[in-house]
Amino acid sequence: MISALGLKAMHRLDPERAHHLALRALRLGLVPATGVYTSERLRCQIAGLELPNPVGLAAGFDKNAVALAPLAKQGFGFLEVGAATPRPQEGNPRPRLFRLSEDQAVINRFGFNNEGAQAIAARLAKRPKGRGERAVVGLNLGANKDSADRADDFAQVLRVCGPHVDFATVNVSSPNTEKLRYLQGPEALRTLLAGVIAARDEMAGNGGAPIPIFLKIAPDLDAEGLAGIAEVAVSSGLDAVIATNTTLSREGLVSAHAGEAGGLSGAPLFERSTRVLAQLSKLTDGALPLIGVGGIASAEDAYAKILAGASAVQIYSALVYHGMTLVDEITRGLDALLERDGFETIAQATGKGRDAWL
Repeated sequence: MISALGLKAMHRLDPERAHHLALRALRLGLVPATGVYTSERLRCQIAGLELPNPVGLAAGFDKNAVALAPLAKQGFGFLEVGAATPRPQEGNPRPRLFRLSEDQAVINRFGFNNEGAQAIAARLAKRPKGRGERAVVGLNLGANKDSADRADDFAQVLRVCGPHVDFATVNVSSPNTEKLRYLQGPEALRTLLAGVIAARDEMAGNGGAPIPIFLKIAPDLDAEGLAGIAEVAVSSGLDAVIATNTTLSREGLVSAHAGEAGGLSGAPLFERSTRVLAQLSKLTDGALPLIGVGGIASAEDAYAKILAGASAVQIYSALVYHGMTLVDEITRGLDALLERDGFETIAQATGKGRDAWL
């Protein structure tokens, strides 16, 4: 009831102001902590990372890593913060965040607004490390809008923040930085990833452990584009792919803000992103793990992503409509679904329903 009342109050506010207040409430301990639910069925490993459950927080919720400790108590199996850019930037003009309540969706055109790699690294360095408190935390890497070499920006952020995270995600799929998606082309992507992986290996050579590198892709790729990304992802030595980011499609929307520019997330993205996930699963054929994101609002949605080929999932937009209690609902419900169908682990279920999406 408290959660429902809080959400109702938040929805009376401007969406971006409500977002900032939610982060502040977390930092002040005003959001009840459910703790992390786990079981033998839910415990899993992805790219060498040991997760208590496969339900993660997607990038964008905590852009500047200001609420790591309280978020770690909200039931997530892992967290992804950012996107971070080398230099601080304001992002696009406001308003830039819109609720589409009738569609259970969100449109944003933030444009990588963040406090910059140095400030974010300082907070990451102070994250809880005690037993039972140390959540798996990754960082979404971005590029400055006015950068002369956007491809190098990703490596720059990794050099600054890499020593303090468990994984890093190359984000070339945001639609809100002009021409950023051009970096998804095979040759541009191959060059960019080579630079990021070289920076990662430099850190490992200086005494650090090599952290996994993920790639986040768009849901709007055609078959040829997706095949090109799959080939580059496997041949470049990536550790996982996150499918998918927000979409530019507006198909089927009924909300008043449907025409706003930016990336669409939430329920309308579910089918599109899951189909891309299944196609990518077939193209990569188990060569690297996939993380499913886009439109997950229930345990059944998370289970569908796993059956389509995901080894883990991430959520974000559904929290706007259901609150943090959704995390515990999804993890417990997912455990029950796995038990119902006779799966002893997430890995056993991964990809078992892929053909239904192809």
